Amino acid sequence: MTKKPTNKTNRPLFSSGPCAKFPNWQINKIETSILGRSHRAKKPKDFINYSVELTSDLLEIPKDYKVAIVPASDTGAFEMAMWNFLGHIPVDVFAWESFGKGWVTDIIKQLGLEDANVIEADYGILPDLQSANSDSDIVFTLNGTTSGVRVPNLNWIKDSRKGITLCDATSGLFAQKVDWSKLDVTTFSWQKVLGGEAQHGMIILSPKAIDRLNEYSPSWPLPKIFRIKKSGIIDQSIFSGSTINTPSLLCVADYVAALEWAREIGGLNKLIEIADNNLQIIKDWVSETDWIKFLAKEESTISNTSVCLEFSSKSPNGDEIDTSKLSKTIQNMLEEEEVAFDIGAYRDAPPGLRIWTGATIEPSDISILLEWINWAYFVATEKN
Repeated sequence: MTKKPTNKTNRPLFSSGPCAKFPNWQINKIETSILGRSHRAKKPKDFINYSVELTSDLLEIPKDYKVAIVPASDTGAFEMAMWNFLGHIPVDVFAWESFGKGWVTDIIKQLGLEDANVIEADYGILPDLQSANSDSDIVFTLNGTTSGVRVPNLNWIKDSRKGITLCDATSGLFAQKVDWSKLDVTTFSWQKVLGGEAQHGMIILSPKAIDRLNEYSPSWPLPKIFRIKKSGIIDQSIFSGSTINTPSLLCVADYVAALEWAREIGGLNKLIEIADNNLQIIKDWVSETDWIKFLAKEESTISNTSVCLEFSSKSPNGDEIDTSKLSKTIQNMLEEEEVAFDIGAYRDAPPGLRIWTGATIEPSDISILLEWINWAYFVATEKN
């Protein structure tokens, strides 16, 4: 019988979205003087713009790129991107997990683009990124949140491309560096790597994307929350504190607190270091454990934020295991012990566990969690 661990995690928060707040986060330390005011008033508007400037600095975004807050989390931001930019030339769409495949559905069924080339792969592997056509637009996900498979680099995107790239980067930014010269339209949301609140998205545009926006208007009507042009050209005001619709100033203040925390601990390099260290702890454990493995098939593609694991179909004594039932049993056991919440695989993904390892997760909690998973596994399989 495996001995039950005695130490419990400091914070049992391992959800892949919304994600854990940064260590020592306190609501009474959030800026509240802007609450109850119009988001168009000078002080709140300046504060919103401050959040945009902090984002640009922390992510090391080139000065000639534009950054804005937009409605409806990363989903709204990426929908805005597709509805505004696609349809001008053919598009290659790469998908290997739930959210990327959702973009495929929107492009094919909602926008009805006939010149869309879909390149898909099963959970655990990347599609053939090298097949990207430089004469076409490119749509892809930087990090597959529901598969634990990330794009290891952007070398497959040509500098001489005719098209633009649209990147859903919501669980990858702040955890890996990107070559901004390869990205034209990039989106993310606050509730991922920095543990911010939901319902607000960010869109980052390259000069090439801005040119596309000014020169091209899609044939379909755009809902108001997707309109980033006025009188046929890009609305510059949304990149300096104005927003398309009313933002939550409390959520903005919470996001600013997370950005300032990230800056104080060492910026982007430190955030990446923490995420990489958290992943390495799990890698070391997996290498010594014969009944669990990464869902990602290639080591270079293993996500350092949304780590997806799957169980062997054989127990230590050789019996067949219902991995779906086992996964749920272990999740329930750890939740009852209050050592891990929300670590189940995404509903469309293969059964297993998904552990958030972004920079707001402390390495000591990862180590303790793995001890509890080990205990729960042997208790669950012995019962069976």
